[in-house]
This record gives sequence, C-alpha cells and structure tokens, in this order.
Amino acid sequence: MLNQIEVDTEEERLRQQAADLSDYQRQAFYQTLKPRLKDPDTYATLNWCFFAGLHHFYLGQWLRGLVNLLLSIIGVGLLFTSAWLAGLLLLLAIALVEFYQLMRSQIIIQHWNNQVMQQLLDSGDYLQR
Repeated sequence: MLNQIEVDTEEERLRQQAADLSDYQRQAFYQTLKPRLKDPDTYATLNWCFFAGLHHFYLGQWLRGLVNLLLSIIGVGLLFTSAWLAGLLLLLAIALVEFYQLMRSQIIIQHWNNQVMQQLLDSGDYLQR
C-alpha cells in the first residue's frame, strides 16, 4: 500500500536529484519528462467508468485493463443467466476495487510519475536530445 509521506519524500528526492543536474541537462530532462507524466484528474475521470478499466489503459497496463474489461463482460453476461447472483457479486467486487483506486488516484499517479522520473534519471535518455 502506498504511503503519502513516503511518496512525497521520494518525489522531493527526485526533484533534488534533477535540480543537481547542469542547466542544459535539467532543461533536457524536464522536456523529455513532461510528455511522459500522467495527470491524476484524467486517471480519476477514466476510473469513474468502473467496469471498463480505462484507467489501466491510460497507464499502459494493457493486461490489467483487458482482465478488468473481460471480468466485467462476464459479470454482465452472468446477470442474464441463472447464475445472476454470481454476476452481481463479480460486478460488486470489481466496483469495490475500482472505487478504492478512485479514492487513491492522486497518490497512485504521484507514485507512477515518481517511477517515470526515476527511470528517466537512471537511463539518461534525456541526454540524447
């Protein structure tokens, strides 16, 4: 589980690491970083559609998104059979997990962006601009 204090501390450490770069490197770093960062509001908006898993696709987590979508389709399909209760329970379980992620969308995306910053700093890809 993500802890807000730890994520904030990590973000500050990464920002300090970026600040320690030369002016040219820092400029190249932020120019390379900007299009890779994700917006927490977009993530939260996509998460409102619980059963489609669109927020997983937004982060490039295709497998999670497809599994979410598949389970939702199965749950809806089960609603029209004699196993309708299983379908309802499956959809409720998905909704609970997705609602939890919706409530934590800010920290999830902050952590995601921290990982992107760390990967970029480690790889040095920004130096090739």
